[in-house]
Amino acid sequence: MSEVNTPSRLGGWTRFVTARPRLALLTALVLTALAVFAGSGVADRMGSGGWEDPAAESSYATEALEREFPASQPNLLLLVDSGRAGVDDPAVAAEAGRLVKRLSAEKGVTGVGSYWQTKAPTLRAQDGQQALIAARIEGDEKTAARTLERMAPDYRGAHGPLEVSLGGPVAVQHEMQTIIQEDLLRAELIALPVTLVLLVMVFGSAVAALLPLGVGIVAILGTNAVLRGITEFADVSVFAPNLTTALGLGLAIDYALFIVRRFREELTEGTGVRDAVGATLRTAGRTVLFSALTVAVSLAAMLVFPQYFLRSFAYAGIAVVLLAAAAALILLPAALMLLGHRVNAFDLRRLLRRGRGRQAAGGDKAAVKAESGAGWARVAALVMRRAPLFAIGTVAGLVLLGLPFLGVKFGTPDDRQLPSTAESHVVQQEIREGFPGSPTGGLEVITEPSEASGAAGPTPAQYAEYRERISALPGVLRVDGPLVSDTSGYFTVLPKGEAVGEGAQRLVHELRDVPAPFKTSVTGRAAVLEDSKSAIADRLPLALGIIVVVTLLLVFLLSGSVLIPLQAVVLNALSLTAMFGAVVWVFQDGNLSGLLSFTSTGDIETTLPVLMFCIAFGLSMDYGVFLLSRIKEEYDRSGDHEHAVRFGLQRTGGLITAAAVILAVVMVGIGTSRVTNTKMLGLGIALAVLMDAMVVRSLLVPSVMKLMGASTWWAPRPLRRFHERFGLSEGETAPPRPLSGSGSGTDKESDAESGGEPGQGPGSAAERDRAGV
Repeated sequence: MSEVNTPSRLGGWTRFVTARPRLALLTALVLTALAVFAGSGVADRMGSGGWEDPAAESSYATEALEREFPASQPNLLLLVDSGRAGVDDPAVAAEAGRLVKRLSAEKGVTGVGSYWQTKAPTLRAQDGQQALIAARIEGDEKTAARTLERMAPDYRGAHGPLEVSLGGPVAVQHEMQTIIQEDLLRAELIALPVTLVLLVMVFGSAVAALLPLGVGIVAILGTNAVLRGITEFADVSVFAPNLTTALGLGLAIDYALFIVRRFREELTEGTGVRDAVGATLRTAGRTVLFSALTVAVSLAAMLVFPQYFLRSFAYAGIAVVLLAAAAALILLPAALMLLGHRVNAFDLRRLLRRGRGRQAAGGDKAAVKAESGAGWARVAALVMRRAPLFAIGTVAGLVLLGLPFLGVKFGTPDDRQLPSTAESHVVQQEIREGFPGSPTGGLEVITEPSEASGAAGPTPAQYAEYRERISALPGVLRVDGPLVSDTSGYFTVLPKGEAVGEGAQRLVHELRDVPAPFKTSVTGRAAVLEDSKSAIADRLPLALGIIVVVTLLLVFLLSGSVLIPLQAVVLNALSLTAMFGAVVWVFQDGNLSGLLSFTSTGDIETTLPVLMFCIAFGLSMDYGVFLLSRIKEEYDRSGDHEHAVRFGLQRTGGLITAAAVILAVVMVGIGTSRVTNTKMLGLGIALAVLMDAMVVRSLLVPSVMKLMGASTWWAPRPLRRFHERFGLSEGETAPPRPLSGSGSGTDKESDAESGGEPGQGPGSAAERDRAGV
């Protein structure tokens, strides 16, 4: 009898999760129902901003302006179209005046101004047919959104000779939030049935295919409840549920695939159901735990950044990863205990095997045999025979695909994130193309008393001298102001060129360097962008350090090698180059914009590369842990390095590819969003996942491990002792490595599938000699 057929001692964890399987599933059902109730309405409590650093100078200046000069920061624009009459027509002016008066009386609205009151040229279109009414809706994002929702129907549309459309930041944010919620529902409706079909194709059994979906649904609903709780004391981005859905389904499917596959292998070898569950938890279960920890660490690194947009993804990501792992390690074993051999029931692949009647047990063995991965073994053998060629060629190709990222330009999100038909996008586009300046695109400089100016505030002469200094800056088009309160004042500075272009960003630093006899603070879109970039640059080394150090430690605990963790980090980083190159080539440069239906802004939102790196790196480590754990398990058993690499790819290549394809389908579903940032996130992560599974895991990992040879497993003696004491690997203990090639029948079968010869299998003297073991 082979070693895997020997009943093993049940561990405490196995006894815990299998002692009362019906009770465990019933408890999970009750908790899931409570999560549905607790998570209801979570989307309405989320914000659509979060890209700014709350501790930055621009944030301070914005708050000061809102407090002292609310009219200086309009966030609502009414685009008034007078048709052929022209904005100066008396009837048009009279109706516009009534609109201004009505808007000024709205609760929660302040700082209302218009072209008809001020005659400001920036509020009148160059063709004279359109003009603007500007106002500020008070309160935070959620309060402003509710106010806009209440009043928008009364202002949108025809008013006598006028046609009114709504724009401005608050309208953009509200429309973005609405579209994201609609798109997320559509993505789920697309992803779930397609995922189920793919799972049936992978497992054959309809019963087995439903298990990963169940784990994913539990993780998603549980995470929504967690996010609902977090909104009570922290801001959460409306984009976060997209990650919840994608990772909830993707990781649940990954973990369930790995566990169910191993459980079916154990059943095929003749192991009893309870022992099969125990063996699965000791092997695949530990790998799932390691994988979840590595993914969670990558996502947790976003907590070091001050922008709540990034922190929101950490909240959602950590919750969904841990819940997916918990469901896979608690609920899934309980379900497998109850199902037993019926996990292979309703084998739909039998429809493709006409005339091949099989008994249930024979069907089980045939299914597992089909999944044994002889094709992947041949791929591994080919790659290792030509290891230098595949290693150099793959690295060169990945670097080439990543070259466009060297030309990345960073910006802030605006209305062009929305579809071209969205009302607020149309309004902002009209302003960009038809108005001489943007009422929301300038830089504001707020002045406050300092020791030099005295408690009474600056004098008119001091204001005039300062205005002359900032007007002389080369990037300044015009300076308006100052408008003065009791002790404070502010200037509006219009930059030459685009509101957040490179010139405007330089101007931010120049304005902050201008000497003044009073305290000054600069805000505006370009200032927010510069402060956001600085905040990310300051904290990026810490985030990367956390990811790298913890990943190195976890992979060392899994492998016992010093070189494998380094290899994992480097190869994972290489797997992301295609994603970053594609993001710039497609979304910044505008290639394929027609096919993918988005408007290119010529830049990339500052936080997105950080977000995409953390997610994609974690998912890459997810697949890397799956492959390395199986290689490590076989190397511990056989002592044959090359065979272990071949065996690991043979047993996990198809599994990793299937999981990657399914996760890519989910991410592409997210990528069908009409909001550009969400589209970029979904399609970019889908590309990264496929490149990692089909290129890095299939070609680069085996070629690099072949080139490194048996030194792959080297570690200094103190670290070896540390690993022996604290490290974890598949199986409770590593059995002695055989000293001869007399493996079990199962081993010989694996060698035959791998292209090896009998007697030259794992642990044979000839193979060990060639591997240098």
